[in-house]
Amino acid sequence: MEENGGPYKASIPLDQATNPAADVLLAYEMNGEVLNRDHGYPLRVIVPGVIGARSVKWLDRIDIIEEESQGFFMQKDYKMFPPSVDWDNIDWSTRKPQMDFPVQCAICSLEDTNVLKKGEVIVAGYAVSGGGRGIERVDISVDGGKTWLEASRCQKSDVPYVSCDVTSDKWAWVFFKAVVDITEDSTIIAKAVDSSANVQPERVETIWNLRGILNTSWHRIRLQIAP
Repeated sequence: MEENGGPYKASIPLDQATNPAADVLLAYEMNGEVLNRDHGYPLRVIVPGVIGARSVKWLDRIDIIEEESQGFFMQKDYKMFPPSVDWDNIDWSTRKPQMDFPVQCAICSLEDTNVLKKGEVIVAGYAVSGGGRGIERVDISVDGGKTWLEASRCQKSDVPYVSCDVTSDKWAWVFFKAVVDITEDSTIIAKAVDSSANVQPERVETIWNLRGILNTSWHRIRLQIAP
């Protein structure tokens, strides 16, 4: 819903919407079943490689217009400002709406609350980048970033993933996995690099913004070793 109570609005360029390579869809099913309400029943837009705010749910109407949507969530939200901008000096007109999302990854096999025995630990999760960019590698550190090793990658079980290969899905998550040896309390880090050599930033402070969007800094998990 818009700021004034009207329907939610978003837009993408017409050449993107009509480009077969962009794979923009109108979806009424997911995984062979009718969309549920949370996912946008009865119809939603899917814009791969772009932030979810542009994949409008509960679709009512599509208009072809000469300029980007002037809706609240296009003009006064989901824009990336530098750390120096706050609510007192913000000028929304100085930034374009966020479209492609940056490279990112997350560790899913471990949590900060885990207490483990010494020995081998599986570090696994997913990586993805916007704009159809592939994942060139995922680096894992078990010593807070002092040293790194490269994780294996796949999209299909037991099939090695090759960035930008014709057999890979440019819009889908890339799963990563590494087996590491843990002998003491550790901070495990994962960071991804995409096929355009974009790298996740080390710390959130360097990309902080007043809206708090796109925190794609290195994913850190703190592990404790059981006594």
